[in-house]
Amino acid sequence: MRIGLLGFGVVGRGVYDIVANREDIQVVKVLCLEDITLPDAVVTKNVQDILTDDSIDTVVEAMGGLHPAYEFVRAAMEAGKNIVTSNKALVATFYDDLIPYAESHGLKFRCTAAVGGGIGWLSEVERSRRIQPIHQVGGIMNGTCNYILDSMTRLGLDYSDALAQAQALGYAEANPSTDVEGIDTWHKVILSSNIAFGVSIEKSGVPAAGISRISAEDVQNFKDHGLVCKLIATGKCCDGAYSVYVQPTLVARSEMEANVPSNYNLITLYGKWSDRMSFYGQGAGRYPTAYNVVQDCEDILCGRGFYTPCGGSVSVTNGEEMRYYVRGGAVPFPVEENWGSAVVTAPVSVQEMHNWLKRNSEAFIAALGE
Repeated sequence: MRIGLLGFGVVGRGVYDIVANREDIQVVKVLCLEDITLPDAVVTKNVQDILTDDSIDTVVEAMGGLHPAYEFVRAAMEAGKNIVTSNKALVATFYDDLIPYAESHGLKFRCTAAVGGGIGWLSEVERSRRIQPIHQVGGIMNGTCNYILDSMTRLGLDYSDALAQAQALGYAEANPSTDVEGIDTWHKVILSSNIAFGVSIEKSGVPAAGISRISAEDVQNFKDHGLVCKLIATGKCCDGAYSVYVQPTLVARSEMEANVPSNYNLITLYGKWSDRMSFYGQGAGRYPTAYNVVQDCEDILCGRGFYTPCGGSVSVTNGEEMRYYVRGGAVPFPVEENWGSAVVTAPVSVQEMHNWLKRNSEAFIAALGE
């Protein structure tokens, strides 16, 4: 395999390092806007040098973001090149374009590192689908949020101090909104649900609530009731109805999710025969992520393409009901308990609660897990 590598940042450099001195997988050209020199690859600032090179059979996209990553990947496919990417926003956003194109043109497209970094989650979903229907996926999919919530719970930090610590360690961006507002997790659960259920989830119907409004008072409330807050993604398929959402969720201290530390991920599927299967590991980082990018290259060498045929578009209902912890705003739902300045509602549907939250953006909510 001869690779054209788009981007030489954290993940791109990791891929280059892992395949160094291999004969079966070689990075031969690198797109990089900085002036660097590599001993065994041509560095270019012009993507056409990669797209028009007929000796390159696979393009590894390690740029991140939507543009120009989409335009470059689409052009590479039109040039007949296989694609490997760790860009969850790219694949989730352009799923209905990129995946059918790859299928209809006999191209391989892999994106295992897009969800779970070094865990290999999407490959495990692919293996599971071979022999059983999957009816639920989800869990802790964002290391930044988990680090913040873990620091608030274990160390007693308030939100701003926990965020600053995450930024100092490189776990959070200077502008952390994509992570803390649940958007990163939103992309990941949509992509995971598409692959697990063999459909294309209508993204506009998938709600996401983040953690940016959580307070130290909230965390103490949870501790007093033997609970821990985690940002949990959920995708469910039951009798042809789909529920997909992201929200802070309260879990008992004894649960696996409650004990996931630092910036780690814990992602779970429920299958007809296997029941619960959970996968734990580093959700980000240079070499954990690059490891699964290179695994995808190996899979392409073995003839594996995308994880599942691209299914038809489906909408979500999010009609399941659960109790919610709510602080802030005029709560219109029946209240079962008062926890200090917060309340715990009677069961209300996920869709109703998220609709209310859109109109009351100053509020913080957390679902009480089953």
